[in-house]
Amino acid sequence: MKADVLLGLQWGDEGKGKIVDVLTSKYDIIARFQGGPNAGHTLEFDGIKHVLHTIPSGIFHKGSMNIIGNGVVIDPVIFENEINEIDKLDVEMSDLLISKKAHLILPTHKLLDAASEKAKGKNKIGSTLKGIGPTYMDKTGRNGLRVGDISDKNFTEKYEKLKNKHIQILNFYDFDYKLKELEEKWFDSLETLKRFPHIESEHFIHKAIKDGKKILAEGAQGTLLDIDFGSYPFVTSSNTITAGACTGLGIAPNKIGEVIGIFKAYCTRVGSGPFPSELFDEIGARLAKIGNEFGSTTGRARRCGWIDLPALRYAININGVTQLNMMKADVLSGLETINVCTHYMLDGNKIDYLPFEDNENLTPVYTELKGWDKDLMHISSLDEAPQEVHDYIAYLEKELETPISIVSVGPDRKQTFFR
Repeated sequence: MKADVLLGLQWGDEGKGKIVDVLTSKYDIIARFQGGPNAGHTLEFDGIKHVLHTIPSGIFHKGSMNIIGNGVVIDPVIFENEINEIDKLDVEMSDLLISKKAHLILPTHKLLDAASEKAKGKNKIGSTLKGIGPTYMDKTGRNGLRVGDISDKNFTEKYEKLKNKHIQILNFYDFDYKLKELEEKWFDSLETLKRFPHIESEHFIHKAIKDGKKILAEGAQGTLLDIDFGSYPFVTSSNTITAGACTGLGIAPNKIGEVIGIFKAYCTRVGSGPFPSELFDEIGARLAKIGNEFGSTTGRARRCGWIDLPALRYAININGVTQLNMMKADVLSGLETINVCTHYMLDGNKIDYLPFEDNENLTPVYTELKGWDKDLMHISSLDEAPQEVHDYIAYLEKELETPISIVSVGPDRKQTFFR
């Protein structure tokens, strides 16, 4: 048995959480493999709307096993808040296991994040200020604290050593902060983290694969935010691509099965960074309003634009995507014409790939497709969709050379159609 991977192909916010929630019944194990509370996976079902930040999106399915993998970074305070919010829903939560090798976000990591972003001024990256970057920096710098360290008798000593290192760095910034209250909340929240089994996750997953268990690795953020292949430096601090599932869960490359790529029928981005097909007109505002394009983690308004085929092909190739899921097709309803970015102009040359210079110098080249009027949110099957919707899907499949297996026309589980 091989593990399947589900990930985003754009700049995040594609709708990964919803699809994981829809697909969970087909899997025994759902495992997050990278990122942290900078993720915001929104699920809607039975009149309930819930946003998950650290916990895998299979948590509301009885009988499923959910794992927070070694590639994830965990803020115990946010984790505790997530658990408390789930408890309020009066919904039975499925099993949750946490890798001992997952790194901990300390209060001072968040302070460092905020101080660094403030110091950048107009050149800020657009960080979620959750301490993700500084935590990964300590991980690669071999200074970090991990979940498995919590049970170590010298844990407090290790914490103080890392905290003092952070304070020395903070002293170089013009940045005021109050640490004591943050620390008290942090240490209190560790008790919630201790409620759940801490495991050698790679061994657990190896055995599960050997035993024929079906595993879905759940990605966070999007391919174009990958630390190596994204629009650097306006990226996240982890590998958001399929390879990240290997390092973030300990799955060998030859044990990867299907790779499911999620994308919106248009494009959005939160924060700073290049966005060749961004719209600054009434259509962009319309997409933002109808699509409710506000970050589920930060609440920031998302920038909106037309779908970008060179960027999607790039993401498909890097990830080895075997099937596509198109989200938010309903948001395009009512547009007379839909533009699709097929190429870029760079220094007078027409190109069909994302270059190193993926910046303001790229000018999008569009192909026009006929739009549709019908409100897709109220259809009960794709057969009820206008021909123009089917034409749009067929065009994308041809251009991307990858089948679209799911089309979503709304936030609820029921508004998801298999093809």
